[in-house]
Amino acid sequence: MKFRKLVFVLVVATVLIVTISAASQQHSTEKYSAAENDHKDDDADDAIIMDSTSHRSLLQKKRNRRVTCKKFPGICHAKGSPGPACCKKKCVNVLKDRQNCGKCGKKCKYNEVCCKGRCVNPSFNTKHCGGCNNRCGNGEFCVFGLCNYA
Repeated sequence: MKFRKLVFVLVVATVLIVTISAASQQHSTEKYSAAENDHKDDDADDAIIMDSTSHRSLLQKKRNRRVTCKKFPGICHAKGSPGPACCKKKCVNVLKDRQNCGKCGKKCKYNEVCCKGRCVNPSFNTKHCGGCNNRCGNGEFCVFGLCNYA
C-alpha cells in the first residue's frame, strides 16, 4: 500500500513539473517572437531563442542589433573603450592585446605577452622581466620572471 502511494505521488509531481515547464516555455516563446518582429531586418551578433513551432527546447539563432566599430570607427575613441583600434568589429588596444599585438590579427605565443606592440616572453626578457616594462638592472639577468633569480 505504501508503495502505491509513493508511485502515485511521484506521478503527480512529474505531471506538475511537466505542466509548469511547458507553460514557462510557451510564455518565453511569445516574448521572443514579439521581439523578433521588432528587429526583423537588423544584423549583428547571435542570440538564442526558442522555436515556437515545435513546442520543445529546440534552439535557433536570432540576430540582435549592436553597434560595431566597423560601421562607426569613432566609437573606439570613446571613454571606457578597450582601445582605439578596430579589429574584427571589436575595439582593441594593439599595444597590450595578445590577440592583436602591434597590428590586427598578430597573435602572441602562449608564453608571451604584448608589451608596447611587441610579443615578449616575460620569463627571460631583461627589459620586461615578469611583466611589461619591468627592467632588470645592469648586469642582471631574468630567469622565470625574476631578476637575478638564484
